[in-house]
Amino acid sequence: MSLYLTLSEVDVDGLIVLVRSDLNVPLDGGRVADDFRLQAALPTLEGLVKDGANVKVCSHLGRPKGVDPALSLRVVADRLNQLAEVEVGFEARGDITVLENTRFLDGETSNSRETAEQLADDVGLFVQDAFGSVHRAHASTVGVAELVRSAAGPLLDNELMSLGRFLGEPEHPYTVVLGGAKVSDKLGVIENLLPKVDRMLIGGGMCFTFLAATGREVGQSLVQDDMIDKVRNLLEGSHGRKIVLPVDLISADRFAEDANGVVASADDFPHDGMGLDIGPESVVAFKELIASSESVFWNGPMGVFEWESFRNGTEQIAMAMADCDGFTAVGGGDSAAALRLLGLDEAVSHLSTGGGAGLELLEGRMLPGVEVLGRWVND
Repeated sequence: MSLYLTLSEVDVDGLIVLVRSDLNVPLDGGRVADDFRLQAALPTLEGLVKDGANVKVCSHLGRPKGVDPALSLRVVADRLNQLAEVEVGFEARGDITVLENTRFLDGETSNSRETAEQLADDVGLFVQDAFGSVHRAHASTVGVAELVRSAAGPLLDNELMSLGRFLGEPEHPYTVVLGGAKVSDKLGVIENLLPKVDRMLIGGGMCFTFLAATGREVGQSLVQDDMIDKVRNLLEGSHGRKIVLPVDLISADRFAEDANGVVASADDFPHDGMGLDIGPESVVAFKELIASSESVFWNGPMGVFEWESFRNGTEQIAMAMADCDGFTAVGGGDSAAALRLLGLDEAVSHLSTGGGAGLELLEGRMLPGVEVLGRWVND
């Protein structure tokens, strides 16, 4: 039995449809700095208009404490209007009407019934299409879906189907590549996926906690001391042999964009060094493992991706993902940004719009914004 209604199962002609999209995009100087999520949201919105629906779309933007004009969705609506083939209005009638930032509403994050009722007023169908937000039980993700007949939008359905492949029966060899700063952010994913994978490649700042857990010198690199025992247990556990750590790193003399970086062996790391990227031998080893895989999931940069001097590891992994013949999926954030920077965003099988939600899904956790859709399956 299906876990939720999909939009293709519902006749929307003549209905007022409220869509929860993920329009939480970075802004720079009062303009949209990256419209990746807007481009991803538009097909669902335009499809509803084509099918005769009166479309309203809601989303949060940033983390305002109350009303903050700098985080108004007006600038997002303006950019959507430039991108769309139909008219997009802000809090005014268009083919698509963008509502103001849901986090300007007092009861949004607490999922108050009053706020949900306000959003659901006159709505004939609610479409959940914000994969990046379904791990939060807010009024605009869960509350509305408790009040109004609801369906999963195409973007959400595709995300769940694509990432779900890594939890079901993925083709082998199955490789997971994890980076980013903190082990604690990825511990749930590591514990849930390690028994399923053939190898797990660890880079980014988090690799230094793993290296420290093996007794290696990591100098002044980022280490989560409170995670060392947990990491050591993983390494010494029955699946520990699957974990692949860098054999060399780029050691810098300080944490700065113009710092001097040199290649250092993981077995002979300088006491005063700070690791800011994986090294060239590690890049080759990681790329070979990715190339020989039938299923690959990647989340998190290999180094300080924001700085060109320490971007090589992340860029090389991005190119390896693009070249891989297997099913490849990339989690949100810097990993997706690296692909887009290189123009490789369409070269992977699936580029996810959600970071936190994707990780929680791969941790095996239930996503509240998806779970609530189940009540409408037989409606």
